[in-house]
Amino acid sequence: MRKLTIDNKVIQDDGKCYVIAEIGHNHQGKLDIAREMFKVAKECGADAVKLQKRNNRELFTTAGYNKSYDNPNSYGATYGEHREFLEFGEVEFKELKAYAAEIGITMLATAFDFSSADFLEKLDMPAFKMASGDLKNIPLLTYVAKFQKPMIVSTGGGTMEDVNRAYDAIMPINQQLCILQCTAGYPAEFDELNLSVINTYRERFANITIGLSSHDNGIAMPLAAYMLGARLVEKHFTLNHTLKGTDHAFSLEPTGFRKMVRDLERVKVAIGNGIKQPYPSEVAPLIKMGKKLVVARDLPANYTIQREDIAIKSPGDALPPYEIDKIIGRVTREAMKQDDDITFEALNGSEHKATSSS
Repeated sequence: MRKLTIDNKVIQDDGKCYVIAEIGHNHQGKLDIAREMFKVAKECGADAVKLQKRNNRELFTTAGYNKSYDNPNSYGATYGEHREFLEFGEVEFKELKAYAAEIGITMLATAFDFSSADFLEKLDMPAFKMASGDLKNIPLLTYVAKFQKPMIVSTGGGTMEDVNRAYDAIMPINQQLCILQCTAGYPAEFDELNLSVINTYRERFANITIGLSSHDNGIAMPLAAYMLGARLVEKHFTLNHTLKGTDHAFSLEPTGFRKMVRDLERVKVAIGNGIKQPYPSEVAPLIKMGKKLVVARDLPANYTIQREDIAIKSPGDALPPYEIDKIIGRVTREAMKQDDDITFEALNGSEHKATSSS
């Protein structure tokens, strides 16, 4: 059975969807905004909030770090300055981890490099997220696998060969693995989401949890993913679409995030057990809308009923129409009035010589 446990929450096929609110750097480098986002994500029903951790000097080439970054979403003149402005350090991470525990939500983070992985492990992160950009980074994947914490690996931009390679590298070290279908467009176009890959992953990786990292602008795709077998969903989260930053525009605001979580909980219950059956709530509506067999016109006693003597009318509180062939040719015991219910008890069991009613 597929089973993954994160911070004492069990994720499995017959359970609810585990929902991660991806905060990333939507906190704008401000601790108070991050705290507020944690609080609101918890109120919206998220199981976890997720940050990102980078050692920018280690992660980027000198040229990449010093590259000019002049645009409306920039927090610095160079890309390195921009990233450093948004980066939280040990003080902020410790405070946020304690706050998450206080309000009852799990805090996770993505490790983008070896130093960041060590940083997060020192803080005893309950699980590690690995970004799509590191799907081919086998050295980092195996390094994190050795921490023996649950690993959630996004697969945006990858081929099946890339995903197989990552799986084969991680599993001998750490079997606590979840693989996410992901399209690394920001936002992702709907015709590129390819949710059917969830089925492909479930067939290929029969022993691990499968999920979805969804970068689309909407709340419906996680529901479709759940029906296809995804049991973990990651969705970008913001307090306001108009805030400064590259990710806010395609992130869900609280209202949308709350509705997504609500609908994921509903669809889990709505799937049911697969046995077609009537429910108590259906009895009254089906009597009102249903049909029964009644006498089409006044009939005398000892009369052999023909098809034209039978009407099908509502409410459906007596003999159902599928019994009509058992009624035709039987004989009335007593006289019957128009719209009287036709019952087996009101009829003789065999055909009698017809009596004209005219």
